[in-house]
Amino acid sequence: MRVRFPSPAPIPPIRRFLINQVLMKKRIAIIGGGIIGMYLAWRLSEKGEEVVLFEKKEKEVADFKCCSGLVSERIKDFISIDEEMIKNRITHCKIVFPNKLIKLYFKPNHLALDREAVMRKLISLNESVGTDLRFGSMVSEIPDGFDKVIFCDGANSFYRTREGEKIPFKLGAQLLVSGHSEVDYVETYPIKSGFCWKIPRGDSIEYGVMAGSDYAIGELDRFLKERGVDKSEGVFHSAVIPQPVIGMESLYFGDKKNVFTCGDAMGLTKPWSGGGVIWGLTAAEILIKNIDYGERYKREVTKKFYYNIGKGYISNAMVKWLGSNIPFLLPNEVTYDNDFPDMLKSLSSLIKR
Repeated sequence: MRVRFPSPAPIPPIRRFLINQVLMKKRIAIIGGGIIGMYLAWRLSEKGEEVVLFEKKEKEVADFKCCSGLVSERIKDFISIDEEMIKNRITHCKIVFPNKLIKLYFKPNHLALDREAVMRKLISLNESVGTDLRFGSMVSEIPDGFDKVIFCDGANSFYRTREGEKIPFKLGAQLLVSGHSEVDYVETYPIKSGFCWKIPRGDSIEYGVMAGSDYAIGELDRFLKERGVDKSEGVFHSAVIPQPVIGMESLYFGDKKNVFTCGDAMGLTKPWSGGGVIWGLTAAEILIKNIDYGERYKREVTKKFYYNIGKGYISNAMVKWLGSNIPFLLPNEVTYDNDFPDMLKSLSSLIKR
């Protein structure tokens, strides 16, 4: 027989405020329960803050996102990754141009993760430290009663769009089909302002595209047709991918003292691949350290990512142009840090002497 205990009575706001002042605790709202939002909630709760996380999806589906889950092993610096979360290990990427194939060896290596399993672990970690997880909660205004508010609600962040802020983005689309494949490389095919890809995920194969929204789906359909893949036999998803822009205002922080953005809501993705997990987790750690110093958070994030964004656009454009026009100048193999590439090393290794 299960004994049910009554839920504790809610603490009145004034009493909660006084308790937090005595304990020096901050009451923090986090909007969005993806990997970055869940990570911030867990780490801040662990540090003793009172954290409330608002996620618009119900708990049963909150772990899903249109995302490849292909990230570098650096994720282990932030989250303990269990073996069963790893679908496949990826050592390199084959960049396929019409007249050239380049092997891009990752350093560190990459993991094709079961993203849903990672999310379930983050939810469990939050529950263990007492985070107030409010699933099925749509936020359409900046919530009151909090010392700090952090928006991690994705490319279409309410905070970023509330005043018509223009968001540059591309469309990402993926098709998961049944099929066992454990080869240790992914394939990418450069196209106009983007690329198509094939990722072996152990128990399935993922085909995808990142490109302009007006032609991305057409490019994916062509890519699938060339490989004899029937779109109706797989599971299809799509989502917008925010794109940082070159310039001092390349990332969106907002204009309120105690309101922050992080991850996709800030527009923080790698311009050459659209990946945002490692960059978002890195920014999250900077925010945790500077939760009381908003301007310092902005400065440190800008310092960390500003040049990475610029050199990412430059090197990506250079490689695509060379590969399409004078491919013999490119080497057959390159070792590459796909998270934080060194510009000088990349340039010197990309062009043959």
